[in-house]
Amino acid sequence: MSTLYRFPRSSISRRGLLGLGLGLAALPLIRPAFAAATLNDKDKADIARVEGLFNGIRTMEARFTQVDSTGGMAQGKLYMSRPGRLRFEYDPPVPLLIVADGTWLCVYDKEIKQVDRYPLGRTPIGVLVRDRISLTDGLEVTEVTRDSQAFGVTMVAPEHRDDGQLTLIFTENPFEFRQWQVLDAQGINTVVTLEDIKQGGDFSSALFVFNDPPGTTGLRHER
Repeated sequence: MSTLYRFPRSSISRRGLLGLGLGLAALPLIRPAFAAATLNDKDKADIARVEGLFNGIRTMEARFTQVDSTGGMAQGKLYMSRPGRLRFEYDPPVPLLIVADGTWLCVYDKEIKQVDRYPLGRTPIGVLVRDRISLTDGLEVTEVTRDSQAFGVTMVAPEHRDDGQLTLIFTENPFEFRQWQVLDAQGINTVVTLEDIKQGGDFSSALFVFNDPPGTTGLRHER
């Protein structure tokens, strides 16, 4: 397992948004096939550790670095408040803001003045902000991989397995969530790495509310 990937730096493509699996490409070119894993006792113990870690986090903020296998790169600030609330503020010149309000994930492109809304539960990132996180509730773990410093848990949604796979990466000593990776149906691998992580803060509820600015076009994607 390669632990904290880095790809060449350039501007991020809009379709690679945080590995959200939003289906922005016109047609899928690759259909990954994922088989169910046979989990041993250590795998099951690590999955239980992951669930316990996430269920102990109610709020978090961090810097993020996003890269993808097409060479795209972006950075910004993440705010999370479970259940259901997320905010990704991209650093300039990337003209994007992403806000999850508990039901919808809103993607605002300031450059083209467009807001796209997606059901939060149908995005890979929605797994991380459930009220109670269980990696066996509507998910299927396909692999647990390890090296000397970290381990990863890869999963799919069985009813939407053609959408791609999500891998969560955790460091050991200390045991921390540091990264997620999404391989989508087009074969694009998007990696988001977290740094300067702070847990337990209080956030204004306004951070997780998005109102369409005047003059924007709004689109709702029921998928």
